[in-house]
Amino acid sequence: MEAQYNEAITWLEQYPQLYTLISLALLILAAWLANWIVKRILVRGLIRLLKATPVGMDQSLEKASFISRLANIVPAVILSAGIGLIPGLPETLVTIVRNVCGAFIILTIALAITNALMVVNTIYERRPQARNKPIKGYIQLVNIIIYSIAAILIIATLLDRSPLILLSGLGAMAAVLMLIFQDTLLSLVASVQINSNDIVRVGDWIEMPALSADGDVIDISLHTVKVQNWDKTITTIPTKRLISDPFKNWRGMQESGGRRIKRAIMLDQQSVHFLDDDECRHLHRFRLLDEYLKEKQTDIDDWNRKLEEQGQEPVNTRRITNIGTFRAYVERYLRSHPGINQNMTLMVRQLAPTAEGLPMELYCFTSTVAWVGYEGTQGDIFDHLLAILPEFGLRVYQAPSGQDMREMGSAQRAGMTSQG
Repeated sequence: MEAQYNEAITWLEQYPQLYTLISLALLILAAWLANWIVKRILVRGLIRLLKATPVGMDQSLEKASFISRLANIVPAVILSAGIGLIPGLPETLVTIVRNVCGAFIILTIALAITNALMVVNTIYERRPQARNKPIKGYIQLVNIIIYSIAAILIIATLLDRSPLILLSGLGAMAAVLMLIFQDTLLSLVASVQINSNDIVRVGDWIEMPALSADGDVIDISLHTVKVQNWDKTITTIPTKRLISDPFKNWRGMQESGGRRIKRAIMLDQQSVHFLDDDECRHLHRFRLLDEYLKEKQTDIDDWNRKLEEQGQEPVNTRRITNIGTFRAYVERYLRSHPGINQNMTLMVRQLAPTAEGLPMELYCFTSTVAWVGYEGTQGDIFDHLLAILPEFGLRVYQAPSGQDMREMGSAQRAGMTSQG
């Protein structure tokens, strides 16, 4: 066999070009065979071993490509090492092939590391505390650093120069790099402040009118924060804007267990009056007002009796008003409502009169923070109050409508006709 091999080599040396082509073909075949063996045997065996471990059982590992990427290094190493053994190739071509293989190996390692980091982030996001402390922004920053280092090494390898020469030249470009990566640096500082101060989490409801964002945070990365608005559109907010611009985070409301109702009923001030005896007897029928009216009437009678003993004028006596009784009814109604959180602030107050009427404001919190349940509770309360308002002799203020003006015109014309 050895003699035959030597004879074949001696014969091929008589035809140098054929010798070079056959050697090059054998090198490429060896690289392809090594790639096939590594991916079909070693990589599959390694994946099966990983699946037997708790880490390998994770579904995200099946989509990971960093193991197969690392397998691409083997044929590149064989080509880089074997290209110099092929006779008849120019030294320049050998250098170019080695440099390209070296650059490919560096790029493959960088892609494999970044892919592995994304798998780490996917596994981390499944942990309960991942919503409070996301690491996606930090992983993106590490990826940028890895790609930057890989780019320097690839350029140095292709130029066949030391990376230190390129790094020394970067010192003069520091100002330019600061300008290029300005947004990245600001976003990094913002991400650190957001995570350390727990400003925003995935799942928070935030409201930023300046950027038309009003919805749930669905993703926090190094450069952007994605908000899914209530109309299902997506608003992308630069991460640094969450530090520089004001916005509202509704997380405190959601964690408190109650959502605030702060709405006023505008009452017609001309409908406010003292209650006479018949109206008082009428309101005694209300279960929520019976005890209140008795206590109020006893207190007023004691007050007025003292005034009579002092010889004061009857005009100075106290009487029950319909608006005060209505305010007491609303407060008792809220305290007996199952949809109102009784452990949080609850009050009914009058605000300063306006040209649109006298505001009677309800200030309380519902026992649910869900949007649909909150609106349902609030609607039921005001439906009831608006419907029961005439029982107290009160009217809701409403500006004259077109129909009101037409009725006034019709009444005026009818009066003029009857006079004529």
